[in-house]
Amino acid sequence: MKYLLSIVLLALIGVTTPKKTTPAYDWGSVSAKPDLSWADQVGARRTPENTEWDAGKFGLRNDTSVFSTPAIQAAIDACHQQGGGTVVVAPGYYKIGALFIKSGVNLHLSKGTTLLASDNIQDYPEFPSRIAGIEMTWPSAVINIMDAENAALTGEGFIDCRGKVFWDKYWAMREEYEKKNLRWIVDYDCKRVRGVLVSNSKHITLKDFTLVRTGFWACQILYSDHCSVSGLTINNNVGGHGPSTDGIDIDSSTNILVENCDVDCNDDNICIKAGRDADGLRVNRPTENVVVRNCIARKGAGLLTCGSETSGSIRNVLAHDLIAYGTGTTLRLKSSMNRGGTVENIYMTRVEADSVTHILSVDLNWNPKYSYSALPKEYEGKDVPEHWTTMLTPVEPKEKGYPHFRNVYFSHVKADGAKRFISASGWSASHRIENFYLSNINAEVESVGKITYGKNFQLQDIHLTVKDKSRLRQTDNIDRLITNNSPYRHEALDKAFFMLYICRCEYQWIKGLIKKNEKETSTI
Repeated sequence: MKYLLSIVLLALIGVTTPKKTTPAYDWGSVSAKPDLSWADQVGARRTPENTEWDAGKFGLRNDTSVFSTPAIQAAIDACHQQGGGTVVVAPGYYKIGALFIKSGVNLHLSKGTTLLASDNIQDYPEFPSRIAGIEMTWPSAVINIMDAENAALTGEGFIDCRGKVFWDKYWAMREEYEKKNLRWIVDYDCKRVRGVLVSNSKHITLKDFTLVRTGFWACQILYSDHCSVSGLTINNNVGGHGPSTDGIDIDSSTNILVENCDVDCNDDNICIKAGRDADGLRVNRPTENVVVRNCIARKGAGLLTCGSETSGSIRNVLAHDLIAYGTGTTLRLKSSMNRGGTVENIYMTRVEADSVTHILSVDLNWNPKYSYSALPKEYEGKDVPEHWTTMLTPVEPKEKGYPHFRNVYFSHVKADGAKRFISASGWSASHRIENFYLSNINAEVESVGKITYGKNFQLQDIHLTVKDKSRLRQTDNIDRLITNNSPYRHEALDKAFFMLYICRCEYQWIKGLIKKNEKETSTI
C-alpha cells in the first residue's frame, strides 16, 4: 500500500506541477504559429543629433516666480532652425505652460530638473485634436510634439502636471451632468490638459522621464508612426483620484514600441485605441504593429487594454514580460455596439499578476451610460455644441457599428490573489468573440467566471485554485475545447478526489485478489 501511495503521489505531482517556461512566444498547441515578423520593425528609427544647446543661454533661470516657457521654447526654435540637436535643461525648478518640440530636436531634462506645469487652462492654447475617440478642439498638452519628424523628450527629469484642479472640475461636472442624463458627454465638455502629446509625427522618442498628476491622459501617441516610449515612470495617483488619467494611449498609430515603463494611474495603464462611433469610422485609421514589453502596471483599469475605441480597427499587438500589481485587469478587451472595427491578432505572454480584479476581461457592451449617446428631450430643437452633434451622429447602417474580437493568444500567466479568472462575452449567437487561445495559466482566484457567446475558445493547461469552489460558467458557446483534464482546481476538492482515487485503487486491488482467489479455488 505504501508503494502504491508513492506511485499515486508521483503521478499527481506530475499532473499539477506547472510546466517550465518554454522558449519565447509559446502559445500552446495551436494549429498554426502566429507570424510575428512585423514586431521587428517597431519603434523610432532615428534620434536627434547630440549637439548640445544650453537653454540657459536663452534666458532660462531656476526661478518659479516667472514663466520659463518663453526661454525653453526659444531654445527649441533656435535648435530646430539650425538643423537640430539636444536642448539641455539644467537641474532646477521651472514653471511652464505648453511647450512644442520641433523636428530634429531632443528636449533633454537633466536629472534634478522639475517642470511645474501651470494649472491655468489659458496657458494651453487650443487646436484641433482627437479626444477619447472623436476629433474636436482641445487644449494643448504640457509637452507637444506635432507634425514633427525625428524628435525626442528625454532625460531623468520630472514633469509635475499639477492636474488636480482639472480632476476636481470634472467630478463636479460629472455629478451635475448625471442628474441631467448627460453622462455620455461630460468627458468631452470638461476640457482638461494632457501630459505629453505626440501627434501626426514620425520617429519620435520619449525616454526616461517621470510624469505625475496629469490633468487627463498622461501620454497620447496619435496619428503617428515609428515611436518609442521607453523607461517612463507615470504616477497619477498623487493627491487624489484623477478621472481618465490613462497612462500611455496609442491612438490610430503604427509601429509603436513601449518598454521598461512603470505606470500607476486611475484608468487604463497602457491602452490601444482607434476612434469611436461614426467619427472614428469616418477617420478609419487603425492602430497596428505595437510591442509592449518589460513594463509594470500598478493601480489602473488594465495592464493592457484594447478599446473601447475600436472603430478604425486594432491589430498586431504583442505584449510580453509584464507585471501587474493591483491592476483592474491583466488583459482587457472592450468596445460597444456602435464602435465598429475589428480587434484581432492580440498576443500576450509571460505575465505575473498580483491582486488583479480579472485576469482576462472581454466586453462588447462596455459602460452603456458612457458609450451610447442620447439627447434628453429638454435639449431637442436647441442649438448644441459641435462635438455634441458629432457624438449624436448615428452609425448607418447599424451593423457597421458592431465590433469584432478575434484571434487572441494569451499564455504563461502566473496570478496570485485575483478576484476572477475570466469574464468574456460576445453580443449574441450571431455575433460572437472568436478564436481565443488560452494556455499555461496558473492562478489563485476567488471565482472562475464565465464565457458567453464564444466561438473556438480553447483552454489548455489552465490550473486554478478557486476559493469559492465555483466552476467555469459557459453559455451559448460553440466549438469550445478544454484539452487538459483539470481546467480548474479546488484545494478542498483535490483532497477529496485524492482520497477517492486511493479508495478506488484499494477497491481494484482487493477486487483483483478476490478474483484470483476464486480462480484458484475453482481449479482445486
